[in-house]
Amino acid sequence: MTEELKPWTVLDRRILLDASPFLRVHEETIELPDGRRIESFYQVDQNDFVLMFVEDEAGRSLMLRQYKHGARRVSLTFPAGMMAPGEDPLAAAKRELLEETGYEAADWTAFGSYVMQGNHRGCACHMFHARGARKVAEADSGDLEEMRLELLTRAELIEAAAAGDYAFLPMIAMLGAVLLPELRESLARSASNP
Repeated sequence: MTEELKPWTVLDRRILLDASPFLRVHEETIELPDGRRIESFYQVDQNDFVLMFVEDEAGRSLMLRQYKHGARRVSLTFPAGMMAPGEDPLAAAKRELLEETGYEAADWTAFGSYVMQGNHRGCACHMFHARGARKVAEADSGDLEEMRLELLTRAELIEAAAAGDYAFLPMIAMLGAVLLPELRESLARSASNP
């Protein structure tokens, strides 16, 4: 019989940087299951975000081409956006989709929520697949982002990967999640039975 792995215990937590609502850095004192203590274990807290693979009524994927300062380059991205504190992930996804693209979709499947950094947390990405999207308004993201909406076939999404058009790991993860049928079905099952 395998021994159950145990979580770490947080003994103390101190704020080192508070640039709310975008970033908070904490220093924690941690006790490991074997009794060892770590005095300076850092945690980075950022707001969770939603990431969506959205297909229109013709089966084309809604993609955004935009400059992203973290990568220091233009990248092809799926519609995504930061969640407000306490906001429901699906409500945030629908809001962000409308703001960034002017589209709405009625058919949504959750793929689950995943922490972005294994030891420091960072934030969680809430992933969704939406089908049958249709344009209902003009896009109005209201932020710093300048973006161009592109409608791509699945073959064009793969070609974009070969061309190096994706700068961020979550985009590759989302691409694989939707394009691999067994993975897509497993993620949807897992998200519906947390």
